[in-house]
Amino acid sequence: MEHQEKHLKSSDFITDIVIGISDGLTVPFALAAGLSSAVSSNSIITTAGIAEIIAGSIAMGLGGYLAGKTESEHYQSELSREYAEVERIPEEEKQEIKEIFSAYGFSEEAQNLLADELSKDKDKWVQFMMKYELGLEEPNPNRARNSAATIGLSYALGGLIPLLPYFFTSTPLEGLKYSSVLGLVSLFLFGFFKSKVTGQPLFKGALKVMIIGALAASAAFGVAKLFSS
Repeated sequence: MEHQEKHLKSSDFITDIVIGISDGLTVPFALAAGLSSAVSSNSIITTAGIAEIIAGSIAMGLGGYLAGKTESEHYQSELSREYAEVERIPEEEKQEIKEIFSAYGFSEEAQNLLADELSKDKDKWVQFMMKYELGLEEPNPNRARNSAATIGLSYALGGLIPLLPYFFTSTPLEGLKYSSVLGLVSLFLFGFFKSKVTGQPLFKGALKVMIIGALAASAAFGVAKLFSS
């Protein structure tokens, strides 16, 4: 039988979607729920909701961009340092190669052979040390830009879902009823998807995400109700 391995691919892209949608579903949902107990007009909620989604998308996207730039800058800094070390202290770096292979159970003879072979090509030597000594993989050069766009758009998409009912209902409390159903169902489905791609228990993960969103919205509603009265 043909052997097939199932591994999660494009983990950075999926991580960015999870970050964007999870915050997008939760924060605007909680904001709309809170305003529903304090105002009498749906237009106020939709205006505030859209403003929050725009601001949140920009802030989340900028955060993703800065995180991606930091990752890339850190990798390049460590890469330059590793090149300098194989030039300045090659024997110590070769000893580190041997220690890495020793941890995998290779004999001393094999360690010496592999260290000598790797050290013949400086670029491959440095790449080996980056991966196996420092645990660093070269990031996608477009990581910062892609992360910003993915997180920002995902946040906007997630935020629009619980806000939609307020465009089609006449009162905030009526909008809240439909928004709560739509928001909680969306949170459950998102939690199910998140659990599936990360290999977590499906129902438990989906329920956890839904409960967190419900608690955030309930807290916002209660605080707004308290202050408005």
